Amino acid sequence: MSYTKRQVKIDLWPEKETEKEKYPKNKETLKLTTPTLLLFCSISLIFLILHFPFMSREFATASFPRTCGLNFTVYVYDLPKEFNLGLLQNCRHLNIYTNMCPHVANNGLGQPLNRSGRTSWFATHQFIAEMIFHARVENHPCRTYEPNNADIFYVPFYGGLYASSVFREQNLTKRDELAVRLVDYISGQRWWKRSNGRDHFLAIGRTAWDFMRSSDDTDDFGANILMQMPRVMNMSVLTVERQPWKGDNHFGIPYPSYFHPYTSAEMVTWQDKMRRVERPNLFSFVGGPRKGLEKAAIRDELIKQCAESSHCELLKCENGGSRCHEPMTVLGMMARSRFCLQAPGDSFTRRSTFDAMLAGCIPVFFSPHTMYTQYLWYLPDDKRSYSVFMEEKNNTQIEQEPLRISESEVVQMRETVIDLIPSLTYAHPNATNYDLPDAVDIALETLAKEARDKDVMSVDESHGDPLSRDSGPALSPVRTDPRRELDG
Repeated sequence: MSYTKRQVKIDLWPEKETEKEKYPKNKETLKLTTPTLLLFCSISLIFLILHFPFMSREFATASFPRTCGLNFTVYVYDLPKEFNLGLLQNCRHLNIYTNMCPHVANNGLGQPLNRSGRTSWFATHQFIAEMIFHARVENHPCRTYEPNNADIFYVPFYGGLYASSVFREQNLTKRDELAVRLVDYISGQRWWKRSNGRDHFLAIGRTAWDFMRSSDDTDDFGANILMQMPRVMNMSVLTVERQPWKGDNHFGIPYPSYFHPYTSAEMVTWQDKMRRVERPNLFSFVGGPRKGLEKAAIRDELIKQCAESSHCELLKCENGGSRCHEPMTVLGMMARSRFCLQAPGDSFTRRSTFDAMLAGCIPVFFSPHTMYTQYLWYLPDDKRSYSVFMEEKNNTQIEQEPLRISESEVVQMRETVIDLIPSLTYAHPNATNYDLPDAVDIALETLAKEARDKDVMSVDESHGDPLSRDSGPALSPVRTDPRRELDG
C-alpha cells in the first residue's frame, strides 16, 4: 500500500444541491406546478391552524423540541450572577493571554464560521466547555424545576473562566475568594443537606490541575483550592482533564470542538462525509514543541519524524502559529489523514484529540492519560478498536506502527471513531429534532445513575434510615502537588 503526501482540498461543509443541478430537465414542469403546490400548501396550513390552533407554533418553526427519553431529572441552581453570567461582563480580562469576548459569544460556542444563515460550525475555544454545558442543561428536556423531584443538582459555576482571570494574583486569599463563596453558598442550600452534596456536580472547562493547589503551597502558578475543599470532594466535578491518581470525584468530559449540530440529520450527514473523504496521508501531527516538560519531550521527535516522512503531513504550531487556530485548516488536514498523532503537551490531554476524531482520524497516543484514564464514560472498553498506543520509549520509527495495521483493520477502526462522534460532540444549545445522545446527555445520565447508587448505599449504611445521610462527614481532602504530577 502506497501513500503520497498530498494537499487535497476538503470541502468540509455539507453539500448544497440546487433544484437546477438535480433536475435540469424538469424546468417547465416546475414552472407549471410550483404555484399550484404553493396554493395547496397554503390552504392546508390555514386549515390546520384554524382547526388545530395548538399546532401553529410547531408548524411555524418547522422544528420540534426534544423530549426527555432518559430516566433522570436534573435541577439547575439559579446562582447569583457573580458565579457565572456576571463574569462575562469583564470578558476582556477573563484570560491573561486572550481577549475572551469573541469566545463567550453564542453561549460559549464562539464566532460562527459560516456567517450566511444558520450554522452549526463555530470557532469554539478549547477551555469554554462550562458555558456550553450550562446552556445545554438550561434547555435540556430532562430538566426539572422542582428540586424535590431531582436526581441530580447542577451548580453552574464558571470556575474555569474565573480561575484563568486571576492566574497572576499573588494574594492567595483573593485568588480563591469566589470559589470559597460559591461553596459556602451552595452548601447552605436546603437541597445540599439531602445528601451532603453527593448528588451535586460542577462542570468546569479547564483541567483539574488548575483547582488543586494545596493550602500551604504558595508558589503554584495560577491554581486555586476549589477541588481540595472537603465539601467539593463530596460533589462530582466534571473537567476536560481529571487527576488520574487521586481524582476519585473527577470525571473527564470532552473538550469542545467546532461542530455543534442543530439536528440529527446534520450529524449523520457529517459522519457520512467523513466515511467518504479521501485520505492520502498515512498520518499527521498538529502541534508545536514544548520546553521544560519531561512528558512533552516526545513532541520534538514527532515533529522531526513527521517532517522527514513522505507519509506524514505536519502543521507546526509555534510563535503564535495562526494557521493552527484556523478550524477548517486543522480539520482539513486531519480529514486527509488516516492516523493523527496525539502527544501530551502542557498537560496530558489535548483538544486536538477531539478535533481528530471529529474528522474521522484514528488517534495515536503516547500516554494512557491522554485518553484512556480520562473519558471512561464515552469510550469503548477495547482501546484498540478506536486508537493506537505507542510507548514513548519506542518512538524511534513512529510510522512503522500504523503501517503494520491492515487495510481492513484501518477501515474498522475508522468506522468506530466515526460512530463515536455524536457522543463526543456538544450539540447546539438550541438543538431541535436531535435524538442522538451528545456529550452532555451522557454525562447527565451517568451522574444520575451514580447518584442513585450512592443513595442506595447511604440508606444501607444507615440501616434503612435515609435521613441519617444528612449528618455524614465530608470526605477528607487530598494533598498533592500538581506540578510534580505534570512533570513526572
